[in-house]
Amino acid sequence: MSGSGNPGPGAAPCRFAHYFVLCGIDAESGLEPDELAGENFDQSPLRRTFKSKVLAHYPQNIEWNPFDQDAVNMLCMPKGLSFRTQADNRDPQLHSFIITREDGSRTYGFVLTFYEEVTSKQICTAMQTLYQMHNAEQYSSVCASSSCSMDSLASSIDEGDATSLAKLQRYNSYDISRDTLYVSKCICLITPLPFMQACKKFLIQLYKAVTSQQPPPLPLESYIHNILYEVPLPPPGRSLKFYGVYEPIICQRPGPNELPLSDYPLREVFELLGLENLVQVFTCVLLEMQILLYSQDYQRLMTVAEGITTLLFPFQWQHVYVPILPASLLHFLDAPVPYLMGLQSKEGTDRSKLELPQEANLCFVDIDNHFIELPEEFPQFPNKLEFIQEISEVLLQFGIPPEGNLHCSDSATKLKNLVLSDLVNDKKNGNIPSNALNMYELLKGNETIARLQALAKRTGVTMEKMTISPPLTEEKDGKLSCEELELRDYKLNVQLREVFANRFTQLFADYEAFVIQAAPDMESWLTNREQMQNFDKASFLSDQPEPYLPFLSHFIETQMFATFIDNKIMSQWEEKDPFLRVFDSRIEKIRLYNVRAPALRTSNYQKCSTLKEAAQSIEQRLMKIDHTAIHPHLLDMKIGQGKYEQGFFPKLQSDVLATGPTNNNRWASRSASTQRRKDRLRQHSEHIALDNDMREKYMQEARSLGKNLRQPKLSDLSPAVIAQTNWKFVEGLLKECRMKTKRMLVEKMGHEAVELGHGEANITGLEENTLIASLCDLLERIWSHGLQVKQGKSALWSHLLQYQEREEKQEHSAESPVGGGTERRKSDTGITLPTLRVSLIQDMRHVQNMSEIKTDVGRARAWIRLSLEKKLLSQHLKQLLSNQALAKKLYKRYAFLRCEEEREQFLYHLLSLNAVDYFCFTSVFTTIMIPYRSVIIPIKKLSNAITTSNPWICVSGELGDSGVMQIPKNHLEMTFECQNLGKLTTVQIGHDNSGLLAKWLVDCVMVRNEITGHTYKFPCGRWLGKGVDDGSLERILIGELVSSTSDEELGKQCRTPPQQKSPTVTRRLSITSLTGRNTKPNAGQIQEGIGEAVNNIVKHFHKPEKERGSLTILLCGENGLVAALEQVFHHGFKSARIFHKNVFIWDFIEKAVAYFETSDQIGDNEEALLLQRSSCKTFCHYVNAINTAPRNIGKDGKFQILVCLGTRDHLLSQWIPLLAECPPITRMYEENALLRDRMTVNSLIRVLQTLQDFNIILEGSLIKGVDV
Repeated sequence: MSGSGNPGPGAAPCRFAHYFVLCGIDAESGLEPDELAGENFDQSPLRRTFKSKVLAHYPQNIEWNPFDQDAVNMLCMPKGLSFRTQADNRDPQLHSFIITREDGSRTYGFVLTFYEEVTSKQICTAMQTLYQMHNAEQYSSVCASSSCSMDSLASSIDEGDATSLAKLQRYNSYDISRDTLYVSKCICLITPLPFMQACKKFLIQLYKAVTSQQPPPLPLESYIHNILYEVPLPPPGRSLKFYGVYEPIICQRPGPNELPLSDYPLREVFELLGLENLVQVFTCVLLEMQILLYSQDYQRLMTVAEGITTLLFPFQWQHVYVPILPASLLHFLDAPVPYLMGLQSKEGTDRSKLELPQEANLCFVDIDNHFIELPEEFPQFPNKLEFIQEISEVLLQFGIPPEGNLHCSDSATKLKNLVLSDLVNDKKNGNIPSNALNMYELLKGNETIARLQALAKRTGVTMEKMTISPPLTEEKDGKLSCEELELRDYKLNVQLREVFANRFTQLFADYEAFVIQAAPDMESWLTNREQMQNFDKASFLSDQPEPYLPFLSHFIETQMFATFIDNKIMSQWEEKDPFLRVFDSRIEKIRLYNVRAPALRTSNYQKCSTLKEAAQSIEQRLMKIDHTAIHPHLLDMKIGQGKYEQGFFPKLQSDVLATGPTNNNRWASRSASTQRRKDRLRQHSEHIALDNDMREKYMQEARSLGKNLRQPKLSDLSPAVIAQTNWKFVEGLLKECRMKTKRMLVEKMGHEAVELGHGEANITGLEENTLIASLCDLLERIWSHGLQVKQGKSALWSHLLQYQEREEKQEHSAESPVGGGTERRKSDTGITLPTLRVSLIQDMRHVQNMSEIKTDVGRARAWIRLSLEKKLLSQHLKQLLSNQALAKKLYKRYAFLRCEEEREQFLYHLLSLNAVDYFCFTSVFTTIMIPYRSVIIPIKKLSNAITTSNPWICVSGELGDSGVMQIPKNHLEMTFECQNLGKLTTVQIGHDNSGLLAKWLVDCVMVRNEITGHTYKFPCGRWLGKGVDDGSLERILIGELVSSTSDEELGKQCRTPPQQKSPTVTRRLSITSLTGRNTKPNAGQIQEGIGEAVNNIVKHFHKPEKERGSLTILLCGENGLVAALEQVFHHGFKSARIFHKNVFIWDFIEKAVAYFETSDQIGDNEEALLLQRSSCKTFCHYVNAINTAPRNIGKDGKFQILVCLGTRDHLLSQWIPLLAECPPITRMYEENALLRDRMTVNSLIRVLQTLQDFNIILEGSLIKGVDV
């Protein structure tokens, strides 16, 4: 609730009520059907809706809250007038409503609707005429449809037409001579604060005065004048007594450090929805989904909406909020923004008949049937089980079953038995069953509680013992008086709210530490609001317990959280928002009591400890009344008016109600000080009025969308206004798209974010997922804006399906031999991968073939993720929208997708996402089968293209490997299907050395994911074969992602930095001394390389787990550790060709092993000797294990395995000194070699020791078959 009730500068004295309103039928204009309410004329006239009018309102107008006649009329009688006869139920009904003004402040209306006999002859005759016409029509249609059971009217028609028709007329008839006609009328109080209980009592007493046999003690004008002009608002923290017609009425208001006022009974909300459902709906509201409440009863809609938004404290709902949506505003369900609306269900209509424009993100709450439909994927509220447990303990103390109670609030909404004997004296008050069951006994064996405890046990959550104290006050005869009931409701309300508020104080106890205060003053902050980050989301999330992350990462992206943080920043320059003030003071309190180190986030559940105090403060206020208002008194009225006629609301004298008393001593002393304060405020406000205009303008914009659309304009429903509202939506959607794509780019591109001063921005997998999910949600909202006819739950997917159908028809009709998809990409060697054709339909088919996805919403999301990963999202959507005939068929003129300029800009914003690499499809759908295509590219100049031996290949990725697959003879290309491998990391390739042409020089292997189009290149540049190169029959190649050609064509300069890849041909060849041409690196460069390689591994482990890349690349990639150590070992290596045979590092390693195994080293001291011995032993063991492994790995491959194992087991730093000291080194290395320089060796050992602390896990393909 925006802190309404603090009227702005120069505002009125704090009056309890602003207006008294009377609505009903206007005898002058008679019966006007209400077309806007969309009623059909098949209904009998008594069931139709007719236009109501505001008959009177007092005072005429108030400057600080202008009277909006249309809105009030529409909300007092959302269905228009309704007629009844003496045969129908005519119980009075209470409901309330809310009007949200442009600036977000709210006014509340409380309405009592009752039935009054129609005295106008002319209206009765009109009704009779309508009936005669209606019956004639029905008769003809019944005869025509002769016992057709489809007839909309009669389900009982099968008994034969005549009887059914008679029945029909009996049920649905009005005969002027026989029946009395009644019409609805309502009295309404409009107040600045939601004092529901007090207003309800006042209206009921007023109604009783009209219907009782005795006239009231004073004319009704006296009571209405009193509540309008002589009853003040109670001051914060105080209670006030004022007088109704028969009874005094008490209301109270929370103090400045208590939770804000909320007078709607939460008991009813929990009884109506049940605890489990309520927590789910509450979570949807927190995540700003679209919430639609559905009930026949207006008051239920209002109670649930107000109840749930009250529980959001300290946050406030920022979007469209219309708890009662009048029938004439149904088009508003089309709003492509988060909303919380209430829709009245018609009797007998079924949920399935309800046409809702979009359901992808809809939480549908059918209040009357105790049933909710939730959006497909949304995270659970943190500690949900313990939270539910804590709330149910509170509910049980008040005797309320946690699973809810469907038949609970009839008594609360229908004011039955409103006879004069006062409700207070009615001991059988509807809310407590007269045979008072002891709820305490009943709930001991409660199944929900038992289920909860069992579930808690299973999930390992520790639960405190369930304590149910016997219900509170019980009278001797087991019945409660009205006052006590009310006190119980107040206490329950405040205790439940404390439990909810406590969750947020625990979750956000450290929020202040992460608020970014970037601007020196308010003006610069407001002007740059859009470009600024106001909260350090990444650091905040990294500080939270793992189980909270799915919820929190979504929640901190919401508008309500952004506004909360904005308010925090604004509080440096102006008075704190009241919600924020209370919340901050609570956090202070926690800090005083808990003194917990902010660094230690735990997910331990801490229960609320302030329940008793909260309940006591309310009880004290209600028991001890602080203020009493003036009694109602006789007014200066003309004699003979105010005549009393039982059952009819009198025509009030407007002159006495138009203005208040001139002087009111009762408030004089209080008003003097408030006046002084007001004057000060007014001066201050005039001073900042200009700033304020500017601020308001910026705040409106800064808070992006929906803020200025919190409530549709109820007063003017001309097409122009509707068009303007839709235009606001279109602009808002475009803006949201711009903000979201920008955010996705900035998060992803890290370095740019750093320049913008956002700290080191590394996007986490979690955060990326949240952003992509919110992009999916935005696209669904755009696609459902302005739909002509809704089909399926996902508007985007149904559009795609219709497009697919049209395209496929055309394909069949034009079956021509088009050579699509056969062009090949040339590589240097002429063997290539055929290019993948860009096809929107093909991508849809991929998604349709995924059996894991069961719903349209899921398919649409998968398709968006796939298109984003392929960098085709913008292009695909452009193609989809290029079919204008289809767009026209599906969308109304005002829809976003038919506003050309906005649509173009929207596609352009999406195009910007092509600048970064997403793996949002591959990383989410990890279990699907994916077709891969691989091509082996040999170097033809130096070897034969085809080998006679039997080659094989094994592809590995972050999620698994393909297993060894034989390559068909004489083929270099093959396709295979296996479960999603994730990002590809290595390829093992080898052959069995059979046949004459067994030696094979391979340039590289290319592998492509045929769904996402990601292509990986695995450079090799080495021979495979015995007696050539290092005699290897298999090699492990490290992959790199190849950028797609389309990117190159687009000249995208802003790519993410390329990943490291496997060592290039030239380096490999120069190392293996195939060519001596390349210049060798010098000692300094080699040492730098080692430092760099080790540093990269250290950095890898300092990143959050979800953000780490591939460790394999850091070990075996182009600038990896293996390559760096090779350089060290090659420096000064005598690789002379003895008898034309190459010498490899591995030869040196084997010589060293031979030496260690034969000699007994003589050390200086025992300890060093033992240590050395054990190191030698492990070294020899590892080398022998690699040599005896059942694999045909060459000498360089063996060295790679040794380095990987040594790194994993933290042994490298022990092995290096052994190798540097052993005698073979002098034979195989020159004097100046790095390994023979003591200082270099020592620094190398120190550098390698920095890897000791990390738990290094090697990819299976690197060490397959080596058993150490």
